[in-house]
Amino acid sequence: MPTAKCLKDCKRGAVFCMLFASICRAVSRQIHYSIPEETEKGSLVGNVAKDLGLDAKDLSDRGIHLVSQTGSEYFALNYKNGHLYTMQRIDREEICGWREKCILNAEVIVGDSMKVYGVEVEILDINDHAPTFQSETLMVNISEHTAPGSRFPLYEAQDPDLGNNSVQGYKLSNGSHFSLVLETSVKGKQHAKLVLERPLDREELASHNLVLTAYDGGHPAKTGTTQVHVVVLDANDNAPIFSQHIYEVSCREDIPIGTTVIRLKATDLDEGINKQIKFSFHKIAAETSQLFHLDSNSGEITLVGNMDFEESPFHEMEVQVQDGGGLLDRATLMVFITDVNDNAPELAITSVINSVPEDSPAGTSVALLKVQDKDSAENAEVTCSVPDNFPFLLTRSYDKYYSLVTSRTLDREQVAVYNITVTAMDHGTPPLSASITIPLRILDTNDNPPLFLETVYTSYIMENNARGASIFSLKADDPDWGENSRITYSIVEEGIKVSPLSSCVSVNSESGVIYALRSFDYEEFQLISFLVKAQDGGSPPRSSNISVTLFILDQNDNTPEILYPSGPTDGSTGVELAPRLSEADYLVTKVVAVDADSGQNGWLSYQLIKATEPGLFTIGLHTGEIRTARFFLDKDALKQSLVVLVKDNGQPPLSASVTVTVVLANSIPESLSDLSSISVPADPQPDLTFYLVVAVAFVSCLFFTFLLVLLAIRVYRWRNSQLCDSGSVTFTGVPVSQFVGIDGVQAFLHSYCHDFSLTTDSRKSNFGFPKGISSNTLPSQQPCEVKDPFLMAEDIAGSNSDFVTMQVSYPCQS
Repeated sequence: MPTAKCLKDCKRGAVFCMLFASICRAVSRQIHYSIPEETEKGSLVGNVAKDLGLDAKDLSDRGIHLVSQTGSEYFALNYKNGHLYTMQRIDREEICGWREKCILNAEVIVGDSMKVYGVEVEILDINDHAPTFQSETLMVNISEHTAPGSRFPLYEAQDPDLGNNSVQGYKLSNGSHFSLVLETSVKGKQHAKLVLERPLDREELASHNLVLTAYDGGHPAKTGTTQVHVVVLDANDNAPIFSQHIYEVSCREDIPIGTTVIRLKATDLDEGINKQIKFSFHKIAAETSQLFHLDSNSGEITLVGNMDFEESPFHEMEVQVQDGGGLLDRATLMVFITDVNDNAPELAITSVINSVPEDSPAGTSVALLKVQDKDSAENAEVTCSVPDNFPFLLTRSYDKYYSLVTSRTLDREQVAVYNITVTAMDHGTPPLSASITIPLRILDTNDNPPLFLETVYTSYIMENNARGASIFSLKADDPDWGENSRITYSIVEEGIKVSPLSSCVSVNSESGVIYALRSFDYEEFQLISFLVKAQDGGSPPRSSNISVTLFILDQNDNTPEILYPSGPTDGSTGVELAPRLSEADYLVTKVVAVDADSGQNGWLSYQLIKATEPGLFTIGLHTGEIRTARFFLDKDALKQSLVVLVKDNGQPPLSASVTVTVVLANSIPESLSDLSSISVPADPQPDLTFYLVVAVAFVSCLFFTFLLVLLAIRVYRWRNSQLCDSGSVTFTGVPVSQFVGIDGVQAFLHSYCHDFSLTTDSRKSNFGFPKGISSNTLPSQQPCEVKDPFLMAEDIAGSNSDFVTMQVSYPCQS
């Protein structure tokens, strides 16, 4: 039990300490100073920095400033030392009027923390005003039949000072018939009344002149005087009497001008002129006299000005009624003003931040506002609000101050600028409101990476493209702003087997356009895969990658390649045998070709564009098979030359041709014997042509030389024959036929043996010229055995290759 009781006492002590600390913090935010009125401009009020516990050196850096609640600036804060000074001479009566306490409020706002501290300066009254009367002369009419002891009210002196500095009493100059008596009202005010001490006799003295003096309690005391002129009247037995000594009436402050406030009532029991009464204001403030009008005959008081509860909640005045005989009565009229909700709340921004980063935490202060309503009671109660869909809320900071803070983290990409409307609404009927808009710009932070518009990019480019050609462009967006949204593009090498990626494609770092750095070859590689990185300019930067696949499209840039018959290396070509007894559609051979291109560019077709015997052979359009179209006839040539065109399906199409030699024979020996009479082809290989030209030139020269020698011999012999005929000279032993020109030339040519061969083993031909048999006589012509088996391929215009294998032999006998 003792332990439990001890714990309970400790808990109570802790709660009390926390409560006491909270009260201390609340009190510490209010500073109270007091200065006397009429203080000179620049007078020190207090050290605000010291009293608030702030370092005076940091005041300017922390953005401290003073805000006054009144329309005029009476005080100024020195930001260097933290002292509070007066800005002008302060008159308490001008500011606060009849209020007992005159307090001026201001707030010290620390900008960096948006804290508010209240400053309360009380203006102390000094005796700077003397009592004054409403008029310098007061007329008092008293009947000569008035009984001694009667009392007559006098003017009340006014002193705007308070307390002892206000009116403390009255004095009356010496008079044998009158004395002065002071009466204290319910509110504690003293009213002076003139007391008749002895009966008056008009015939003895018709008037009496007195001096009424009012004095205050200041040091030194100040006084004010008025002349009291007492006129002795003939007898008037009854004075008029008000129906009430104090009139109280309540009026709404918004009643229209011309409205009757009250009707005063008074009675007089006299007759005749002594019964006629007149109403008038006896004592009324200057401001009040501008609001009300009293009809002297009817006693009706009407409103002639606009009442304002906020300026004065009530008006007090003294009215009097006087009959024709000079007797009078006075009463007090109090008009209470009822407040109506005629003032909308007032919003003022005392501190504001124009921009905040989007990553600011919840609770970040944006603005400090002051809200006030000049009305009273419920009409002055104000509720402040911001739109519900905005990430902001209002918290009460101090008294009439509200802090606008963020309720959650912000996102600039969703909303870049907020126009925050703060609405203040009072609780009156009907409620009045006021609003103010605070623009707030959200500063960007790099919280978003660049994002590509597509999840993957695929593009196509035709091979054999120009270097530096633009392929396509890719685009990434970054919702951030400024440098955080500036995107640069780069290629991340994923690597390809053919060549380094950096030598194939590049990307423009600013626009994202992909360029080809080389001419692509579909036959080399068909696609390129790589990554493109988009990186923003934030700090730290953010990036994202996208996969890009570039397909190389085939172009018809390769001619068909004929694999069979194979291309020769020595100028020869293959020979295909076709039996003479072959039937129609007999497969002779097949042309085999390939194309490095793909798709339609690689689809091949075969055509027979030239043949020795048209219609004898056909070729398959897509197979390349050469078949017989009919039976062979005896008239058909033994050697058939077929030119086959191989064409692809590209645009434009490319083609290649080959010459196929078909020999109509049952066997190779037979084909050789059948072809022994076929002449040598006219277009040998380039090297062979050169040697043939040389040989022909040599033989031609030798022939012309022989002709010249032969002609010379014949001319010589002809002359000899002429000489013999004339001189009977004869030649014996020489056959005449040996000198026949043509026969002799033929014999001479056949006396030589020409041997040359063109083989598949050498690109050069061998020529042999054996020495001819010479004698002084020409032998008779001998028959020559000619054996010239050979294979010939005819020249076809437009063909790609002609392959010839020839062997020619001339064994000659002389």
